[in-house]
Amino acid sequence: MKDNSRSRILIIDDSPGVIEFLDGVLSPDYDLSFATSGIEGVALAQSYPADIILLDVMMPELDGYDVCRQLRELRMTRDTPIVFLTSLASPHDEEFGLSLGADDFIAKPISPPVLRARVKNHLLFAQSQRALKRQNEELEILVFERTKEVMRRDHKLIAAQTSIITAFCALAEARDHETGNHIQRTQNYVKILAERLRWNRRFSAVLNDDYINVLYKSAPLHDVGKVSVPDAILLKPGGLLPAEWEIMQRHCAAGSRAIARAAQDYGEAEDSFFEVAAEIAMFHHERWDGSGYPQGLAGDEIPVSARLMAVADVYDALISPRIYKRAFSQDKAIELMVEQRGRHFDPDILDAMLEISDRFSDIARHFSDPLEREHSPHQERVAI
Repeated sequence: MKDNSRSRILIIDDSPGVIEFLDGVLSPDYDLSFATSGIEGVALAQSYPADIILLDVMMPELDGYDVCRQLRELRMTRDTPIVFLTSLASPHDEEFGLSLGADDFIAKPISPPVLRARVKNHLLFAQSQRALKRQNEELEILVFERTKEVMRRDHKLIAAQTSIITAFCALAEARDHETGNHIQRTQNYVKILAERLRWNRRFSAVLNDDYINVLYKSAPLHDVGKVSVPDAILLKPGGLLPAEWEIMQRHCAAGSRAIARAAQDYGEAEDSFFEVAAEIAMFHHERWDGSGYPQGLAGDEIPVSARLMAVADVYDALISPRIYKRAFSQDKAIELMVEQRGRHFDPDILDAMLEISDRFSDIARHFSDPLEREHSPHQERVAI
């Protein structure tokens, strides 16, 4: 009974004596098939695929070089080891044969131990190459499937983020219509601030391209918690009473909880977009010296995202008219913010803002509110 586990060797040689010799040396360990011409050898290689081909060079009609060239053009023998058996010994002959796709040369007269060793080594190498190829193909399929999965997830996530931002911001704007283009201005302030600071060694580990993109997308949600503040307080034209101020301060936690719930419902609670959006909503009113709210965090305890938002938010509040205050000029706004360096604001972030204050001014003009309301002379709420 034939052993299907034995490797198959195709021998193409027009010499009966060589064929008889190879049969005696190799048949104990391998299944052999023979062709006595190049044309017959090419046909047999297609009908009886071999694991290795031993090929004579000097044959009539179709010599070994032409046979090798044809075999390498066939899909089924493209990767099959081909070993020339030849009495030709010049370097030029070997170089030419190797250029056609041959894997080795064995010189005649053939040494049985050398023949067995060469055949065994080529078979082992071919086997390992096939195994590696299969593994690579399996990995490519796996990577392709995972990539499709990630793309589907990312597409779904981007759609969800966009929907959340649109819905939340529309709701916030419907309540607090005084802000106008405040959302667009502040997200652009935050972006250029982050880009300015990304080479600062205090921030370089955090402010990479991906994180800055997340900042830009999540910044519009910083005041979404104001939907929980009663109109009587949110739209009050004068200063707030202590009890009213306490209620106003709750918008930070309310916004963070709303974003966290959205993340939980979506099933992506750990995603950076939701995480950053929630921390901006919660902590953008914290102050560098610890005098802010809602938790009284200080210094680097305050997330970078919230520290960036604090500068952007206060700047825009100062230069914009509100129902409870008039707009300050660019110079006055800068003056007031400089007074708060190291108190309200992270010194490095404020310094970066001062370095690019002209760009802040450009953004403010580009996204200016189309209409300005008449402002009440009532008591002003302190912005910083």
